[in-house]
Amino acid sequence: MSLAKAAAKHVPREITAVVISSGLMHKTVKARIGQQKWNNHIRKVYLPLPSHLPFHIPPPELTNLPQKFNFKGDLLVHDPRSSLRTGDIISINPGERYSKTVRHVVSSIVAPFGTPIEERPPIPTAEERAKERAIRQGNWAVWGFEEDPRGVEGSEWFVPGWKEAEKARQDVRNTKWKEAKVAREAKRAKWEAEKAKTEKPLPDSIKESADAGAKSEEVKVEA
Repeated sequence: MSLAKAAAKHVPREITAVVISSGLMHKTVKARIGQQKWNNHIRKVYLPLPSHLPFHIPPPELTNLPQKFNFKGDLLVHDPRSSLRTGDIISINPGERYSKTVRHVVSSIVAPFGTPIEERPPIPTAEERAKERAIRQGNWAVWGFEEDPRGVEGSEWFVPGWKEAEKARQDVRNTKWKEAKVAREAKRAKWEAEKAKTEKPLPDSIKESADAGAKSEEVKVEA
């Protein structure tokens, strides 16, 4: 694989979309994008014609024009800081899954509608999103943090009361682990007791042969 192809895999793909619904879902908006619809019968991109013309008489000025987007599709886009408003023209990146139906995230606002960009919360960059995801998953050490920044006062990701809540959760986990350990030990002790009751003693001949084999092994080691 060439260096250009390898580098192209890591370049984020950007899609231009229009926000058609916002404020109805938590950190999620609905956006509309342009798509191409392939016609398998005529083996080309489907060309929509005006409704007042018959389908079998396409005008030459329409058939000669390249149709880039002749179909529309709606999808859900993740808005991390609720910065988008209905009517905004935005740029989105696919490939980041936030839920079962949300697989796109907004990267920038191309043209705002209504409220100016300066009066809205800033849209996080790709690096900030990666940091936030790592912190949320507990991989904060990858980004050089000595401890979880959600419990450090003055940090950008500080959450009031998070340190106490995390300590309480850790205590609950430790208590459950100790209870499970005690239950496992009790179960094993019960199993060993039942096994000792049902286990038949070895005959004397087998014990004598085993002792003789052990003695011969000791003699070989000494020699």
